[in-house]
Amino acid sequence: MRVRTDLPYETVHEDVRVPLADGTRLYARIWRPLTEEPVPALLEYLPFRLSDRTAALDRQRHPWYAGHGYASVRVDVRGHGNSEGLPGDECDDTELSDGVEVVGWLARQPWCTGRVGMFGIAWGGYNSLRIAGLAPEPLKAVVTVCAPVDRYDGTHYMGGSVLAVGMPAWAATLLAFTARPPDPRYVGEEWRAMWLRRLESVEPLLHTWLAHQLRDDYWKHGSVCEDFSAIDAAVLAVGGRYDPHRDAVLRLVEHLPSDRVRGLIGPWSHQYPDRGLPPGPAIGFLQETLRWWDQHLKDRDTGVMDEPLLRSWITASYRPAPLLQELPGRWAGDPAWPSPYVTPTPYAFRGEPVTVRSPQHTGMDSGPFLPSGNDADLPPDQRDEDARSACFEFPVVGPRPIEILGRPRVTLRLRMDVPYGQAVARLCDVAPDGSSTLVTRGALNLSARHGPDRADAWPPGATEDIAFELNAVGHTFPPGHRIRLAVSSAYWPWIWPQADSAGFSLDPAGSGLELPVRDPGKHPEDAGIRFEPPEQSEPLGVSSPATLDEERPERLVVRDVAKGEWRLEVDPRHEGTLMHPDGLEYTEEGRETFTVQEDDPLSARTRSDWTIRLHRPELAWDVRIETRSELACDAADFITSNEVVCRDGDEIVFHRTWEKRSPRVPDRPGRA
Repeated sequence: MRVRTDLPYETVHEDVRVPLADGTRLYARIWRPLTEEPVPALLEYLPFRLSDRTAALDRQRHPWYAGHGYASVRVDVRGHGNSEGLPGDECDDTELSDGVEVVGWLARQPWCTGRVGMFGIAWGGYNSLRIAGLAPEPLKAVVTVCAPVDRYDGTHYMGGSVLAVGMPAWAATLLAFTARPPDPRYVGEEWRAMWLRRLESVEPLLHTWLAHQLRDDYWKHGSVCEDFSAIDAAVLAVGGRYDPHRDAVLRLVEHLPSDRVRGLIGPWSHQYPDRGLPPGPAIGFLQETLRWWDQHLKDRDTGVMDEPLLRSWITASYRPAPLLQELPGRWAGDPAWPSPYVTPTPYAFRGEPVTVRSPQHTGMDSGPFLPSGNDADLPPDQRDEDARSACFEFPVVGPRPIEILGRPRVTLRLRMDVPYGQAVARLCDVAPDGSSTLVTRGALNLSARHGPDRADAWPPGATEDIAFELNAVGHTFPPGHRIRLAVSSAYWPWIWPQADSAGFSLDPAGSGLELPVRDPGKHPEDAGIRFEPPEQSEPLGVSSPATLDEERPERLVVRDVAKGEWRLEVDPRHEGTLMHPDGLEYTEEGRETFTVQEDDPLSARTRSDWTIRLHRPELAWDVRIETRSELACDAADFITSNEVVCRDGDEIVFHRTWEKRSPRVPDRPGRA
């Protein structure tokens, strides 16, 4: 990583409060180049606290953009950080309408040309897309990284089932984050009154999300994919192989006009591509986005629109490992999507009907849902998982490899004797020594087989053909390897088990795999793909104090043989205590636990515990937030339990618990 201190412009930054029409003021930090000429503005807009939690990340890129002739602006949404107002639902209408106002405010500033771009990762990237869908006139360009286009599938649910590894933990994270106070250094003595007003408004978002287990109007209203045509800005969509939202890149390049969209899918996890976190290789992402901004905000022909519509990292075969510094492979370019270089190729299953009744702990080797550059981010060898699944194999006969790019699709002919169940498919690359590398996966709640907005019971004893897609991937299977498609009826902790699930019978005669096979020959778009080495602006100077505490394992699987119970303990690898240059000591500690008995789908439960401390010794300010969030079930309901305790010094200023039952709508025949 190159740290740039010789930027074209000297810069200055200031903290301001952006006024909204209802009188609320949002806290903002603005970096600007020292120039008399007005410049375009770039906006990053999300709730994650610019004065502490994202301060170091913000410092990597906002001053860099300012040093290249842009006003780069970071704003906290209302009810978070040092912004006024009360927090709401995830990316709700108020947050978005506020964002439109911020775009307009920036465009009116005397130092702005009137042109605005938006960018961000995850929440910030999604806000960029959704605000672009509201088409504020000044917003001309967007860079969205690791962000979904569908709030329901692949974010809170997967194939119509509760995403157990994602939704409860994410709701627990937001509960803890929302309970953090404003910082008295920036808002003054009013901080405590603001904090108490926020705390009184806090509700666990899991209650809302479990109230909408089908893809109903609640999810449709919040999803970009409902109307791609509403996006008028130019969009650079970026994803990584190990990011759960990489499919969004393909959907955006397919549905937006080719003269204002480009897609980039690299080997990365859920991170900006320039951070150098595994897996790499990292790229000069700031330079790449600068080309995008210059093209669309300054009318400079940078050649960015001459790039292929989609640039993708095609991974070469590799041995399974929880950590890889770099993925082997190469860049490939496609002029359109669907690509003229990709041909859907069928692979028929062979053999007699087989019973698939996977133990409930199938999936313990799935790897994390949201890998972010940690030591146990990637799925380990899949041989144990394959043994708990029905497997179908296709040898790669030389001399040419089989290269795929896109979304594989499976068709399964199933017979089931109960009204509900789940099917999970994993595509694996099996080496001659038997090691099995997970390539991609997909899942379907069988009650959602006619659409995620329906809950249709399976007629007991009936045979039906079902089909679903796996997540997008670029991968090369070399000669001598085997392509393995593994089918299971359980996948914990990714997929929440269904009550009384008894598996199914799979008939190979009506089943098969369709691979998006890309011609591995030379294509003109492949040859010219190049990226500069990564660089960033000077770091903030955050430090971590030395500690003698023993580090917990990042992912620990515990098996109680007598009980038949499996427990996955996850340390999300938050950064512990960080010392900020302004004197703040900020501490985050988290722990997630996923438990299931191998023969009992009703035994599934999750728990998330958070502790957050904010301490300013010079102000005698010391606050602590502790939360506990649990999700369990019985045959009829999901059962949630949440607790928040907030302290100002030794004083408990807020303590609340919530207990709630939510009917398991998709699991119950006749309910929709």
